[in-house]
Amino acid sequence: MIRNVLLTSLFLYCCLVANGQDYLKIANDCFDKGDYECAKQNYTLFQTIDGRNMSAQIKNAEDCYRSLLIADEYFSDKDYEKARDRYKIVLDKNPKDPNARRKYDLCVTELTRFANYSETTNNLNIQMIAVQGGTFTMGCTAEQGDDCYDNEKPAHRVTVSDFYIGKCEITQAQWRAVMGSNPSYFKGDNLPVESVSWNDVQEFIRKLNSVTGKNYRLPTEAEWEFAARGGNNSRGYKFSGNNNVDIVGFHTGNSATTTHAVGTKSPNELGIYDMSGNVWEWCNDWYGSYTYNSNAQTNPQGSYSGSERVLRGGSCHREEITSRVSFRSSDPSDSYYDCLGFRLAHSSR
Repeated sequence: MIRNVLLTSLFLYCCLVANGQDYLKIANDCFDKGDYECAKQNYTLFQTIDGRNMSAQIKNAEDCYRSLLIADEYFSDKDYEKARDRYKIVLDKNPKDPNARRKYDLCVTELTRFANYSETTNNLNIQMIAVQGGTFTMGCTAEQGDDCYDNEKPAHRVTVSDFYIGKCEITQAQWRAVMGSNPSYFKGDNLPVESVSWNDVQEFIRKLNSVTGKNYRLPTEAEWEFAARGGNNSRGYKFSGNNNVDIVGFHTGNSATTTHAVGTKSPNELGIYDMSGNVWEWCNDWYGSYTYNSNAQTNPQGSYSGSERVLRGGSCHREEITSRVSFRSSDPSDSYYDCLGFRLAHSSR
């Protein structure tokens, strides 16, 4: 009788050990395949049956699972840089994960395809920032407080596609390299070109495109504001890159009413300079009221017609309130004066 009980106990023990080994094999297979919930469950079962401590393996599976969820969210939002870094965390722990590997490679491809670059034709060195598209609230948003004007209302949702925008305003040296002249009142190669009308800028762009073979243009007003706010990296600042305008831009209070070299102040969340102050910047759009376009929009192009073009960003000749990211102004296409310049844009390549 006792012998039978011992044999039965031994048999059950052997079965448990065998089942425990099965759970460990299943857990390892699941981990290699990137099924981290399955891996965690079977590591836990193996630990319960076998008695060996699997806390390190369980934590590894949990960490990979969390990182993969975050990476997939970034990937869905097309934030490929953050997604790549998260997938890399997973792959460092589990190089065999096929899903993380595939998504990591896709991120690298996207970042290579759509990345910051410098236009070096004829030594122009026009640096362009790749802005990943997204959806934002355009116009009078909460951080603007009571400073909004009526033409900034109503705030409305806007979606923009991927695009490129100039890291800095076009300089006098860059303008002269394309046009052969310098119309600016304040002289200096690294100062922003000014005293250029919207029409003048179109001629600059026409000549630049003929030399480079690209399709440069002015940013739309929606693209300009999305970039000024920091795009998908926005921290909700009142000015472009900070709530303290003196850190990011030149206005009447700190400019001595003269323009300053581009890129002197701090950049915004996307690494773009001088979107608050220094010189007004032409946008491509006809100026129009938001009242007639307050519904959600995708890649809005502004009014169909008008008498004036949009200006954004404020200038060294104006008060800091005009340097806010939502402030709007306008002028006729043939207007030019000594604090009126621009930066380039073009659609994603």
